[in-house]
Amino acid sequence: MSTSVKLTSMAKAAGCAAKLNPATLDAVLRRLPKQTDPNVLVGFDTNDDAGIYQVSPDIALVQTVDFFTPIADDPFTFGQIAAANSLSDVYAMGGRPVTALSILAFPERGDTEILEAIVSGGLSKMREAGCSVVGGHSIRDEEIKFGYAVTGLVHPAKFWKNVGARPGDALIFTKPLGTGVIITALKRGAAPEGAVSAALDSMTRLNRDASEALIESIQPDAIHAVTDVTGFGLLGHAREMALGHPAAGISPVSFDIDHAAIEYLPGAIEAARACNESGGLVNNRAFIGDCVEFDAAVPEEFRRLLFDPQTSGGLLIALPPEASERASASLRQRGIAACQIGRVVEKRSPLIRIS
Repeated sequence: MSTSVKLTSMAKAAGCAAKLNPATLDAVLRRLPKQTDPNVLVGFDTNDDAGIYQVSPDIALVQTVDFFTPIADDPFTFGQIAAANSLSDVYAMGGRPVTALSILAFPERGDTEILEAIVSGGLSKMREAGCSVVGGHSIRDEEIKFGYAVTGLVHPAKFWKNVGARPGDALIFTKPLGTGVIITALKRGAAPEGAVSAALDSMTRLNRDASEALIESIQPDAIHAVTDVTGFGLLGHAREMALGHPAAGISPVSFDIDHAAIEYLPGAIEAARACNESGGLVNNRAFIGDCVEFDAAVPEEFRRLLFDPQTSGGLLIALPPEASERASASLRQRGIAACQIGRVVEKRSPLIRIS
């Protein structure tokens, strides 16, 4: 390996598209025993973005881990994206990241300049987030993988979950879609430079500003549900949000989403129209497809984009219409082009309807 090698050409699947098939993961998690520690406020049983563990009346830990294969050819940029993606789950819970441990897999005879650039890129984003990297672990592996285990802080009564959306809520999304199809096109040598640049800019942007805008402008109890959209695509994460958590008294709801209201990255529609489908997109569609109904007029390329795995994607937020106006204004003040993409309705079949 040398500095002239394109990192994405070395990965079978790039970024969050490398996630396990959601059907496989779901089947395993359902068979695991329930948590019994009362300090576990959010565990793996709810498929939330991060875990929450209470350590005092006023402090809870937000804990998450995320790593993946190269999503960018430039190693420094890959490190930045891996860090931004790892931090995102803390922001999606309303937390503030404080420490991180790096996770690295790298070829034994790999170019150390590439290794240094990856780690440096990650560190640059951690510094931007005010998060201290305090250690890590590495192994030899012919396929590069990089990411972080991140710990954040949040008040035990003020964190967000990915369930709790209520009928009448507005659905706001904070980043454009399309990173998966664009990077798949890049791996095939068919992605325009402008499209790749826009995708990289989006993936390296922290969700910190979006999270802080919500915290500053909206009362905690007015934010009913938040999740960050990553490997399971917009519809996969929307499905988790809509299903609720009946065992915890959070009833399921349904979503109406307008595909035309969603912002797409430059070149994403063209990449989707050219059938740049990753394995993750195919898996998402197979797992989620039965929950979704598309109006006949929705073109196939937009259907692909809604199942497309995102890396370091935006926040999907459910909140009352009156609060959504304040949230949108606060987001715009921070330069975030958030858009209302749909609404929450009473539970019905199909779970999610796309117009």
